[in-house]
Amino acid sequence: MPRKRPLHPPLLRSDEELVEGIRRDSEADFNALYERYFQRVYSFAFARLRNRADAEEVVQESFTAVFRSIDAYRGQSTLLCWIYGITKNNVNNHLRRAKSHELRVERAEPGMMLGTASLDTSTPEEQLSLRRYQESVQKLLSNVADWQTEVFWLRHVENLPIGEIALRVRRSNDAVRSSLYRVKRLLV
Repeated sequence: MPRKRPLHPPLLRSDEELVEGIRRDSEADFNALYERYFQRVYSFAFARLRNRADAEEVVQESFTAVFRSIDAYRGQSTLLCWIYGITKNNVNNHLRRAKSHELRVERAEPGMMLGTASLDTSTPEEQLSLRRYQESVQKLLSNVADWQTEVFWLRHVENLPIGEIALRVRRSNDAVRSSLYRVKRLLV
């Protein structure tokens, strides 16, 4: 039996149609929702955090939470309001973590700030565990395109901003963000 095609392409579908599609694990519907609301959610987070990288991270966390908790959305408010609520909670959590980290750094003794641990001083068991973890991550990353692996590396190892990554891999900012979301889903 041929598979039913959606009545409208994902970008033209209503929020309700996208929610139903996401509940059926439609990546196209999630991507359409992401494209529809990314800029507004990013602006909302950036206005509170005033830091591009932090706002991007909070937005990624927020859309991940949207995907994971889409069944909890009951339609009692607009979808965008619900997403804003999730984002507001993530912004507040981020600010609390940052404040807590600042307090720990202020209280730390000068000697505590020096890094003493390294791979050279780790036990054989720790080295084996790290090697196994690295192999499992590499195995998971083998399921995505090379450019997506590069995007993940540039963001999470080299800590580059989305815009710079997009220039390096010659993709749009939205393609980079979408790729990061997909790779993070693989690793969770």
